[in-house]
Amino acid sequence: MVFSSLSFLCVFLPTVLILHTVIPSIKVRNILLLAASLVFYAYGEPVYVLLLVLSCLMNYAFAFGANIRNEKVKKMLLAFNVIGNLGLLAVFKYADMAVATVNGLFGADLPLPEIRLPIGISFFTFQAMSYTIDVYRSVTNVQKNPLKLTLYISLFPQLIAGPIVKYRDIEERLTYRTIDLASLERGLSRFIVGLGKKVVFANTLGLVADAVYSASADKLNILSAWLAAVAYMLQIYYDFSGYSDMAIGLGKALGFDFKENFNYPYLSESITEFWRRWHISLSTWFKEYLYIPLGGNRKGEIRTDINKMLVFFFTGLWHGASWTFVAWGAVHGLFTVIEMHCGFLKKMPKFFRWLYTSLVVCLAFVLFRADTFTQAAVFFKNMFAGYCFDSASMSLFLQQMTPWFIFVLMLSLVGVFPIMKKFPKIVAVFDEKPVLNLIKRVSLLALLVFCMVRISSGAYNPFIYFRF
Repeated sequence: MVFSSLSFLCVFLPTVLILHTVIPSIKVRNILLLAASLVFYAYGEPVYVLLLVLSCLMNYAFAFGANIRNEKVKKMLLAFNVIGNLGLLAVFKYADMAVATVNGLFGADLPLPEIRLPIGISFFTFQAMSYTIDVYRSVTNVQKNPLKLTLYISLFPQLIAGPIVKYRDIEERLTYRTIDLASLERGLSRFIVGLGKKVVFANTLGLVADAVYSASADKLNILSAWLAAVAYMLQIYYDFSGYSDMAIGLGKALGFDFKENFNYPYLSESITEFWRRWHISLSTWFKEYLYIPLGGNRKGEIRTDINKMLVFFFTGLWHGASWTFVAWGAVHGLFTVIEMHCGFLKKMPKFFRWLYTSLVVCLAFVLFRADTFTQAAVFFKNMFAGYCFDSASMSLFLQQMTPWFIFVLMLSLVGVFPIMKKFPKIVAVFDEKPVLNLIKRVSLLALLVFCMVRISSGAYNPFIYFRF
């Protein structure tokens, strides 16, 4: 596991931020961040940090090859680079899944490799691949300094769980960036809000989801099944968007501008719109590096449908080495295809479009959270036909309905709406009025202290996307 949470908050992060702010030389700043990033990863992955460095050096070398004029050689080197990157993923992430699938299909008894998954391998692999492909396409210049490229791939704020950052988006900041107190304060404020999302919302919701999902099937009913499904739907949003806020905030504090990764996805009125708002860095990555190269929507409706299904197949597979993740991706792909061919959604009232989208997303997340298809089937059955209200079933449901959980659940439901964006003048007043600005700062400090107390008490769970 990466840095213990309190060590990160109390020692590692303040040290890096202070040194990075006071050091005037950009070269020394980069060396500091590179060293900090490798130490950050090596703390939890002492062996796999070598794999991270190997990935950086491999993509550094192939990018030079992709920059030459000989088109045939360029294509060959690019192909080797893609194979090399995906090969790392195949070995370290999908070996067990492949062997288990073969055993299941052919009745074999092959031993599972049981290779431990390097944290964040899907994120830094896709990030590295985007750089090499962009160099091949002449979208970005080749980076001649291996330390700068290694820093880009391994930069610790978004190394473990994204967002996936394209090299061209931060290329200039690797050579020149300024730090001022205003950007430092904005960045740290965003970081604290993200930490609050994780510790207050995601962890509280996750306890309920975990309790119900770990219960035996005979204790489930329609109430507990829907409660767990909604709790997990909210948990994964606050967990992942919280991490993205923390990464974007730390990036801002260090002089980098990472693009937004979420845009209130639970307001979507179609699955297509959902993927324009959810995990934006991944959906745009697949669009740019897979969907468009496959032909996008330029080769007829049937080919477009196939391309979309392929993209969502790999989107599901990217999330985890299990066929339940693939099924989750396939569900989203199927509904995007249906939406493209059926105009019924546009004729529906806005509320029903939102309700349809929310229902599909919620049910699909049951597949995402379930350990097996059998468990998912049990939940689906209870969500629509679990009319059993005996003492055991009701006890499981009522045990979750603590005052603290109900309070957090209500706040989390409100939080999926862009309340602050609806009232920009009120937000501006807080910045303009010294007293209100002080209240805001004190509130953020109080939230930070509260989160640290919760973490020190053991009420902390790793981010969901650490395992991807």
